[in-house]
Amino acid sequence: MHDLPQVPLPDDEMREAALARQLRLTKPAGALGRLEELSGWASAVQGRCPPTRFQRPTVVIFAGDHGIAATARTSAYPSEVTAQMVLNFIAGGAAVNVLARQAGVSVRVLDVSVDAEPDYLDAIAPEVASHRIRRSSGSIDKEDALTSTEVHAAFELGRVIADQEIDSGADLLIPGDMGIGNTTPAATLTGLLTKLDASKVTGMGTGIDDRTWMRKCAAVRDAMHRGRADLGDPITLLARVGGADLAAMTGFLLQASIRKTPVILDGTISGACALVADRIDYRAKLWWLAGHRSTEPAHTAALNHLDLHPVIDYSMRLGEGTGALLALPVLQAATSLLAEMSTFDEAGVSEQDA
Repeated sequence: MHDLPQVPLPDDEMREAALARQLRLTKPAGALGRLEELSGWASAVQGRCPPTRFQRPTVVIFAGDHGIAATARTSAYPSEVTAQMVLNFIAGGAAVNVLARQAGVSVRVLDVSVDAEPDYLDAIAPEVASHRIRRSSGSIDKEDALTSTEVHAAFELGRVIADQEIDSGADLLIPGDMGIGNTTPAATLTGLLTKLDASKVTGMGTGIDDRTWMRKCAAVRDAMHRGRADLGDPITLLARVGGADLAAMTGFLLQASIRKTPVILDGTISGACALVADRIDYRAKLWWLAGHRSTEPAHTAALNHLDLHPVIDYSMRLGEGTGALLALPVLQAATSLLAEMSTFDEAGVSEQDA
């Protein structure tokens, strides 16, 4: 296990101050519903009341392929799609780019373990593959995803990327994902860490048919069998049945919490990585907000285990950080309402009788 600093706690005094201020605003108590709770979370993670709008939210997409997709035929798409989508992210043509532009958010993409020769980026953005751990991760139903050296390198890469973004001014982070086969290790990790059977955490991924789903269930079951002995060692578990992209995202989530920087989680992949990070330090989840609920069953299982409640539930399953980006304007609205609404005294409005 890495020698990691302990995750600090958000400021509960500021959370309480936010909820107290909500009672003085020109509205009936509780009338803003979940927005009031979100404003309290924002105050706690910012350490101030009222909170301010987040100024520099940043999406980081961790791209990587998984051998299980080819060997067990668990995906509806071939692995070359990942490299093509990395190019699409760079060109600004993916859903995450559209939503990020709408929200005024920057997007960074990393080729952590894409199943392609790294020179596919040479003419456009060679830096995207400059930290690559390996070409694709192993087929976890019958072999380890990573070596011990690789998993530590991937985990540290995620921490370094979080530091880079925070040091560059990011005040809120969103983890995105792209990778053919990545819901299989995500389901495996989720099943192991929530103690659910493979069939309860295996979904339809990119839109597979019933026969493919049965093969995917069998692959998750076999991978869970291989990983069960490593539940006491989260990093080794990532090497056994995770992948380079998932290990990097786990390090990213944990380091954000260590650096007191809030995170909006996205879907199934970030949910699985959050479970692993939570296993390393249970305080980390206090810095995370669940952006949405994916239609994948593993994601609901992860959110339930972490006791995180999604901001939106739009039946999405795209990944990339898209669900989290849709939740961001809701969070921004919650912070603005607490900061900018008048109190009863300021507006000269009579309060409700006790």
